[in-house]
This record gives sequence, C-alpha cells and structure tokens, in this order.
Amino acid sequence: MIPYARQTITEGDIAAVTEVLRSEFLTQGPAVPRFERAVADYCGIAHAVAANSGTSALHIACLALDLGPGDWLWTSPNTFVASANCARYCGARVDFVDIDPRTYNLSATDLTAKLERAEAIGRLPKVVVPVHFAGQSCDMRAIAALAERYGFRVLEDASHAIGGRYRGEPIGNCRYSDITVFSFHPVKIITSAEGGLATTKDAALAERMARLRNHGITRDSAQMQNVPDGPWCYEQIELGFNYRMTDLQAALGYSQLQRLHDYVARRHVLADRYDTRLGDLPLRLPYRDPDSYSAFHLYPIQVRDDRRRVFQSLRQAGFGVNVHYIPVHTQPYYRRLGFQPGDCPKAEAYYARAISLPLFPDLSDEGLLEVVAAVRDLV
Repeated sequence: MIPYARQTITEGDIAAVTEVLRSEFLTQGPAVPRFERAVADYCGIAHAVAANSGTSALHIACLALDLGPGDWLWTSPNTFVASANCARYCGARVDFVDIDPRTYNLSATDLTAKLERAEAIGRLPKVVVPVHFAGQSCDMRAIAALAERYGFRVLEDASHAIGGRYRGEPIGNCRYSDITVFSFHPVKIITSAEGGLATTKDAALAERMARLRNHGITRDSAQMQNVPDGPWCYEQIELGFNYRMTDLQAALGYSQLQRLHDYVARRHVLADRYDTRLGDLPLRLPYRDPDSYSAFHLYPIQVRDDRRRVFQSLRQAGFGVNVHYIPVHTQPYYRRLGFQPGDCPKAEAYYARAISLPLFPDLSDEGLLEVVAAVRDLV
C-alpha cells in the first residue's frame, strides 16, 4: 500500500526523543521553548505558543481573541471539522464562506459579499478563519483589508502550510492576521507525533494562549490578585485546559524542523512530476496561485468520471488515496444547527469530484510512476 501521506522518521529524530527520555524532563522542560523559538525564528515572528494538537491551538487562539457566546466565527467549508469546532468550544456560532473554485480556499470575493449582507442585518463575524487548504495560502492581503474595514479578527488555519510562503514571506509571520496556527500531526509537513502551535506578533495574545494551555494558571506575581506567600505560589486566574506539548513531542518537532525546507522542496518535485504526467488527462490538477508558494501538504485532483469508481479502483490496486474534505456544513452535527446541502455549492461541487493522490517526501519516483499509471488506466 502506498498511503496518501506518511511521516518520515530518521535516526536523528529517534536520537532527539531518546535524549529527552534520558533527561530530567519529559514535559515542561527546555525542549518546548526551544521548539517554540525555532518556529518563531523560521516564520520571522516574535511569539510562538506550542500545544498538544492543532485543534487545541485553534481553541486557545479563539479564546485569546475573546470569542464567546453570541459571537460569530466564519470559516471555509473545505476543511477538517476542527476549523469550525473551535468556535463551538467557545460557545460561539459558526457560518461558512464558500470557496474559490481554483484554489479551493475560502473565497475573498464571497467573503466580501457575505460581509456586506451581514453588515446590513448587524451580524458581522468576530473572527474569520481562512484555511490554507493543501498548503496554499488564501488571499490574505484581501482578507486583511476586509478585516480592517469590518472590524473582525483573523485567525489563519495553516495546519497544512508550514514551510509555505505568501507574497514572498513565510506563512506564520502574521503580516495579515492576528494569529496563525500550525498542526504537526503525522500526516502533516513535519510532525511532533501530535502537536500544534500558534504564532502571533502580539505579546498579550501569546501570554494568554500560554496561560490557557496550562489550566489558566500563572506564576507571574504581576498577574496575581493576592500577595504571594512565597516563590512556590501560583494562581488560576481563568478557566484553562491541559493543552501542553510534552518535551518528547517538542524534541521530535525541533528535529523535523531542521529538514522542513528539504521536505517542502521534495513535495514540489513530486507535484511537478504529477503535473507533467497527468496534464493531458481529463482531470483538474491543483492550481498554483502566483502569490503563493504552497507547502503541498496534499495533491488533490478532480475527476470527471465517477469518483467512487476511480477511488475504489485505486484503493483496490494498493494506493491509499483519500478525499479532502467532506464539506463541514454537511456533517450531521452542523446539519442539526441548520446547515444543509446547497449552502456552499462551490465547495460541494469540488468535493463531489475530489481525490487526494499520494504525496509525501519518501514517495519514490518509482512509486509516483505506479500511481500515475494506475490513474491513467482508470481515467
């Protein structure tokens, strides 16, 4: 079986984790701040806050932006459910903005029209979550301009996109947003086994996210309401969570980060080869926005034939293709909130034909040719 994605673990990764196992700290030690600093430096930003998953990072980011009951969060329907669920964890309401049929990202044009309608009825969002689907950035400059005009906060879901660039700058530098969130799940660009991280330019947002991931607790006497009895004192000043990343995870993430450039470059080589060898078929291949350098987490194609037949035949032939994503608004939970098929027709049309082909750094040239041959036989 050639899967659609797979982690790459080296002897150096194993040595980095083993070093932590032999150290004094398994969690809340020096590995987490070292990893945070390294990611922040890579992105060219002041602050990074690690968490135990990308979902946890999205949750504490929403809370740091004061999202709560009565507020609205808007996001893309073409994403994993966590991009919307983070609002529900805060008691907020969710709505969806349809996608650009070229990039499969949240459409800035549709967002503009939806904001105009929402302003007329007094229902503007507090937070908008653009999702950099498959590793390619949304039109962040346009979204930032809308945020300035309408007064919402911007939380980039860059779970697919570490190592990518937008307008020549690293995704995660928050030039056009308040917070950016990465995921380090094993199928992502780099992995910490499980893990996530939020970047921000705002020291107050970083401080609050760091507190929220640790039960809402502070040891900073300047934040305490009572005079500390001694240096052992801490105070819980708000309701937080146990969302801490361990030193084991951080050591793996730090080791992987050293190869991030090479991993993304290899993904581009593979994507170029898919483009060349599939370009004459009746398929829609991934569009590459000239403003974006994709991290190429996924290589999604759209088939004109019966998608089910092509998908099942590829699986039966030993290729672990997948589909990204079932539109979030069509999931039963969101259907119970009032959403229904037809609400986001462009996302639904994309989903009806989408198949993600295998793409990961260890995919061999021979393996890619096997995938290509199977697709050519079927389409």
